[in-house]
Amino acid sequence: MTDDKTTATAAAGQAVPRQREGADPAGGSGEPAVRVVKEWQEIWHRFAANRLALVGLVLVVGLLLTAAFAPLIAPHDPLRQDLVKTLQPPSADHLFGTDILGRDQLSRVIYGSRIAVVVGVVSIVLTLFIGIVLGAVAGYFGRFYDTLTMRFADVFFAFPLLIGAIIIITVTGRGVWPVVLSLAIFGWATVARLLRSSVLSAREMDYVHAARALGAGHLRVILRHILPNSIAPVIIYGTFNVGTAVVAEASLSYLGVGVSPEIPEWGNMLASGRGFIGVYDYMWTLPSLAVVLTSLGFIFVGDGVRDALDPKLR
Repeated sequence: MTDDKTTATAAAGQAVPRQREGADPAGGSGEPAVRVVKEWQEIWHRFAANRLALVGLVLVVGLLLTAAFAPLIAPHDPLRQDLVKTLQPPSADHLFGTDILGRDQLSRVIYGSRIAVVVGVVSIVLTLFIGIVLGAVAGYFGRFYDTLTMRFADVFFAFPLLIGAIIIITVTGRGVWPVVLSLAIFGWATVARLLRSSVLSAREMDYVHAARALGAGHLRVILRHILPNSIAPVIIYGTFNVGTAVVAEASLSYLGVGVSPEIPEWGNMLASGRGFIGVYDYMWTLPSLAVVLTSLGFIFVGDGVRDALDPKLR
């Protein structure tokens, strides 16, 4: 009888293992969710430890809110011309003066944030998508795919970003989407090379070999096992380069090949104010400040994201 009780107790101990810390007492598996929450909390704490990153986050959030609520914030219609009030200095009615056509400078800067957000964010998302797909394929499969992708990337490395963008815009015409497309086309090569180097290391890890041995297909191995452990440098690069895309877009408009000149955009405002430097400095000061603060905001945020995600800095 004693032996039977001992056997039953041992069987029960095997059938009902000891509950691990963080598991769901109701019977569900709550441990993965708890682990994910803790990881995100640790990432946020490392990010918040960087004071400049918090300053950058405030600038970026301010930019996004300004772009989202531009019609409510802008005191005037940015396209409305008043030829009686041309080149007026800052006043109570026009806090940052008017341009050569009598348009309110503050309203045009506020609406210009929309172009900056669209071009900066969308171009980087498209850049990352192209670079991640090609870089993952090149790093995972290697050989012919690697050689073909990297030689193709070398062609785009040979073109400076602005010159390549000017060529594409000259062919397709001016506008927001041609600018986005040109920035993505001449920016993906860096992302692809960066991800490829990470994938080359990750594909030799034991967990990847184990996944293959269990019958996982190539797509599952890449998406579930390799990318999550290789994509951090790409995310950091993308965060840093949103500001770079904003500066590049403003530069193209300043050179007369970006968005149409009548659209309220920071580069267009700088182009219209360059002839009044030293005379009506308010015409170029505010759009210049908007470009600088936007670029610094994303650079500071990217620096914080690097501190939070880079395991070498933990």
